Amino acid sequence: MPNRVMVIGWDCASPELVLDAWKNDLPNINKLMQTGVHGPLRSTDPPITVPAWTAMMSSRNPGVLGFYGFRNRHVGTYDGRWIATSSAIKVPRAFEIASTAGKRVCVLNVPQTFPIKPVNGVMISCFLTPSTDSNFVYPPELKAEVQEVSDGYIIDVDNFRTEDKQWLLDEIYRMTDKQFAVAKHFVQKEKWDFFMQVCMGPDRLGHGFWKYCDTDHPKYEAGNPFETSMLDYYKHIDAQLGELMALAGDDVTFLVVSDHGGKAMRGSLNLNEWLLNEGYLVMKEPVDGVTRFKEENVDWSKTKAWGWGGYYARVFMNVQGREPEGIIPQADYEAERAELVRKLEAIPDDKGQPMATRALKPEDLYKSGECLDAPDLFVYFDDLTWRAGQDIGHGTIWSFDTEIGPDDSVHDYHGMFVMSPVPGHEGEAREGLSLLDVGPTVLKLMGLPIPQEMEGTPII
Repeated sequence: MPNRVMVIGWDCASPELVLDAWKNDLPNINKLMQTGVHGPLRSTDPPITVPAWTAMMSSRNPGVLGFYGFRNRHVGTYDGRWIATSSAIKVPRAFEIASTAGKRVCVLNVPQTFPIKPVNGVMISCFLTPSTDSNFVYPPELKAEVQEVSDGYIIDVDNFRTEDKQWLLDEIYRMTDKQFAVAKHFVQKEKWDFFMQVCMGPDRLGHGFWKYCDTDHPKYEAGNPFETSMLDYYKHIDAQLGELMALAGDDVTFLVVSDHGGKAMRGSLNLNEWLLNEGYLVMKEPVDGVTRFKEENVDWSKTKAWGWGGYYARVFMNVQGREPEGIIPQADYEAERAELVRKLEAIPDDKGQPMATRALKPEDLYKSGECLDAPDLFVYFDDLTWRAGQDIGHGTIWSFDTEIGPDDSVHDYHGMFVMSPVPGHEGEAREGLSLLDVGPTVLKLMGLPIPQEMEGTPII
């Protein structure tokens, strides 16, 4: 009889911490490592929550999926922004394939499950859910049960970019414990074949507390009151993992995975400021002081390129025949883009030292040849250690705070992967694992056929 499968997701959990530095402090992770396989899991390009979780479970790259973050742009527009909710997903994920095949599934807090859709089982939607007033539970008649079990469910920590760190830490624990109470409830109540829960706490924790815990962080202060906050929290969720494992019963394969890693933020590179300085971007009016970048304030008749910020940068080019007021001739597009790549990769850091920056063309990232609504360039500043700032009027291209509130960490290329039990492979450390391999692995474990369109391959 095929295994049942439990997937526990820890958003933003870094293999360097969980599988190495802290493994002896995390007995349940350690047990899984000793009885199965583990290793770093190469995330998507870009390595960010949306699209990574969907890429993981659908085994499709972001170029096929057609979204590259929470917010996206319809190519050929200046104001065509849209949010990648579940409505944007046009390919089946492993849990949907299992559900259609008659398997009973419990899917809790998995990113891009709002608006919620019916499954053969139970679903609770993700942090994209506006509030608990929304329809966030399927079947809908279970909503009152979820609220009762959790004593008031929390979908996410609002305003996690705050200076009130004790409040933030308390809220992360509160959210985590309420979601865990619901997970324990359904693990026992449901006759499930597939169970998946994603915990957003590690991500919120990393962005809020990295500088307090990492002695190599440029803003680290020895003796601060939150020095052990990250390890303490991981101990907490490791204990919860152990409880879920104990409740799951026999004939279960456990996977603990993350969508990407995290690391210390070194700074924020003000992308649009740089584009202004270089003459690529022209505003209708001069700006006085730090100003939110808005497309409606751009002089498109003189602008060649503009950008969006975040943990990576998206650069868009103003091309004739594609954008409404494009000025770059189609015949010059590749030469202009190549020159922009050269200049972006040559930007030094604030001390004048070279950065390990990569400006990447989508068609080079996505070998399928499909790059639906992709930007002209993805830019990873200094190996992702610098985020990209979007606002203008700083007077400098280098900043050390973000325009969206306090943030201590950036994303990294590798998440973590642990799978157990794997007879004959106990304690095996693996390299070269891809996030796209997880979906096919789940289907193989459940005895279900793997769609030909999936890009990854089963890990075992």
